[in-house]
Amino acid sequence: MITRRTLILGTGTVMLAGCDSFTDSPVLLSADDANRFLQRSITGRAALAKQYRPDQRSPIFRVNGTANPNTPEYYALAANRFADWRLRVDGLVARPLSLSLPQIQSLPQRAQITRHDCVEGWSAIGKWQGPQLATLLRLAGLRDTARYLVFHCADRFGALPYYESIDLVDAFHPQTILAWALNDRTLNIGHGAPLRLRVERQLGYKHAKYLMRIEAVASLAGVGQGKGGFWEDTNGYEWYAGI
Repeated sequence: MITRRTLILGTGTVMLAGCDSFTDSPVLLSADDANRFLQRSITGRAALAKQYRPDQRSPIFRVNGTANPNTPEYYALAANRFADWRLRVDGLVARPLSLSLPQIQSLPQRAQITRHDCVEGWSAIGKWQGPQLATLLRLAGLRDTARYLVFHCADRFGALPYYESIDLVDAFHPQTILAWALNDRTLNIGHGAPLRLRVERQLGYKHAKYLMRIEAVASLAGVGQGKGGFWEDTNGYEWYAGI
């Protein structure tokens, strides 16, 4: 049961007086944790991001983040139209997967027209298509100790590999998909070919591109610098970028 709560803003932390719905004890949350708690408390965990009509799609959908991984390994995959590419799903799962793009395209599909909000200040509306992430997780069989999913990508920034992560609430959200198509066309390189994450209730930097591996983990502490993503580690971005 949640009792009286008092928010104290402006110090980077938020005190919630009373009992937390998850721990039944008083908690002191970081601003990042508070953002996640408040959004999910107000809108509900299964609340949907707004969806749009086909005629509302943006005439130009800009590329966010990396425009090309520019590695020999990625060039080789792209040169063969990703015929040799495989998505690995492993870590804390009962049945590790290695899926080709045609196999991913053969799974039940979801298409959705949503708005992409970039941390740089621009937005665009586009139609994305791919299987729900939940479909792959059920095929793999998450272990009880799994708490987060880490998305390992083909792009690198110097010596650092790019990665992102989300928790299981967002992983099983109905609008969280692994998109292979944008506006009824197979993804191009700039938009993350052959596969990217769409986690529609978060800012664009959470929508990892050039997916190579999805790893189920119990903690983010041992991944990268432990903050849950490349930009979180290197630029101080919030791990939960809810909108």
